[in-house]
Amino acid sequence: MKTHRIGVIGLGQRIAHVLAAMKEVGWSLDIAGYADPAPVGAPILKDHDIAMGKAYADAAALLKDGPFDLVMIGSPNHLHYEHLLAAFAAGYPIFAEKPIVRTEEESFALARHLTDKKTPPLYIGLVMRSMPIVRAVIQHVDEGKLGDIVSMDATEHLHPEHGGYLARNWRRRQEWGGSYFLDKVCHDFDIFNRLMGSRAARVASFGSRRIFHPERTNVRGAYDNGQPTYALRDAGWGAANDAFHSDMDVTDHQTALVEYANGAQLSFHSNTHVSLQERRWYIAGTEGTLLADLVRNKLMFRSAFSTGKPERMEWNERTDDNHNGADQAMARDLLATLDKGAAFPVTPYDSLEAGLVVMAIDRAMETKQVVDCAPLWADYDRARDKALK
Repeated sequence: MKTHRIGVIGLGQRIAHVLAAMKEVGWSLDIAGYADPAPVGAPILKDHDIAMGKAYADAAALLKDGPFDLVMIGSPNHLHYEHLLAAFAAGYPIFAEKPIVRTEEESFALARHLTDKKTPPLYIGLVMRSMPIVRAVIQHVDEGKLGDIVSMDATEHLHPEHGGYLARNWRRRQEWGGSYFLDKVCHDFDIFNRLMGSRAARVASFGSRRIFHPERTNVRGAYDNGQPTYALRDAGWGAANDAFHSDMDVTDHQTALVEYANGAQLSFHSNTHVSLQERRWYIAGTEGTLLADLVRNKLMFRSAFSTGKPERMEWNERTDDNHNGADQAMARDLLATLDKGAAFPVTPYDSLEAGLVVMAIDRAMETKQVVDCAPLWADYDRARDKALK
């Protein structure tokens, strides 16, 4: 088996988990080194007996020490564009964590770069594309079992510990992570775009910071088993000590409405402090209805004209992060792409377009207006077209 020489820019917790999944599914890893002044993913690699390699002063020093079979970017979101440009110049295949970039301006600039034939392959860690249950949902839609999608109701609700982690982690600050929706649910909007087969036309949104807020009173300090609340997870780089009194400036709950160009409609609701976790998609089409429970890893479908029991599918793999085997599946997909030329499940353009939908949603929330997405897509297409010419 080929040993892949890997360079890591930003050895955070997430990229360390991806590396652990890669080893688990059979990659032969040689991490040549990493560029990160505070590699908070180091304990995760140690737990999985993965050597970190050499510490480099910065990304430029690391990239000079190629060649690499893969450069992996796991830095905070505000550094993605800078690190992508450096990796493009080096010319090695790249895996970058989502979201691909943080702003509309970076999105348009990156779209221009991607059309350059000299740009090396770029794979984005929208891990839900590799989830077995998500693949089954896409297959049902592609096979026409639902007919035309008319409407969809979707949720993602996080356990209080997960919400508390986000309120203490660097993702709490827009300057580092972008919005809550951009960092946490760009996964979902990538899938929604894929299922709808159409771009978002109009969006509306409401949200605020109301849960992890300094004015909250009588915040409980322990669960009923005695464990302390909101502190069970290491908050990593740039961490704040207190989920309620941090300098957080992103939402901790948000809803969105999307009308797609083909007339399909989506409602999405997310909350970072629930005792009944949920990531659920209810998809209603002219020929059938599908319900996907991504936390419990169960799918149910029934034709609109069936009088029998629904079709049920269940995947036994369950993980605490609710990825439910997706990390391992993505690691297999990436290996098949690098070694066998297989198509990776998601393209950089898919990632850009998912991010732009979320950015429009956040603009709608901030301006308290329904946002027409046509100018956004015109700017995006113009950026791609200019580069192609």
